[in-house]
Amino acid sequence: MILENTGLNGLRSDLAHLDESGDKLGFVRWQWEYRRATYDLKLQDRQSGQDYFLRVNTRAVEGKLEDPDTVLEVEAVYIGRATFPHGLDYSTPIPQPILNAATERVQALKKLLA
Repeated sequence: MILENTGLNGLRSDLAHLDESGDKLGFVRWQWEYRRATYDLKLQDRQSGQDYFLRVNTRAVEGKLEDPDTVLEVEAVYIGRATFPHGLDYSTPIPQPILNAATERVQALKKLLA
């Protein structure tokens, strides 16, 4: 599920600041290559025991990801249910408590990056 109107889409930050800000909120830069990186935050639904991942997709607009001064732009923010062994299902409905937690973290990240 793509999260619309997060205020993050199009926001720019250098790699070092985005890594540091994301780390403060529990985001981990998992997938990355020279021009693209995703920051993931694991959220667990305590009632069902299901894991969900909030993912912030970024693209380098200046430089390459091995340089801390590289400028990244947020392209999309989305959330999905974790599937075995290491996939995400984006079509499953997301429980409201998980959506609320995701919204809070997105807003906190936006505040740190603004």
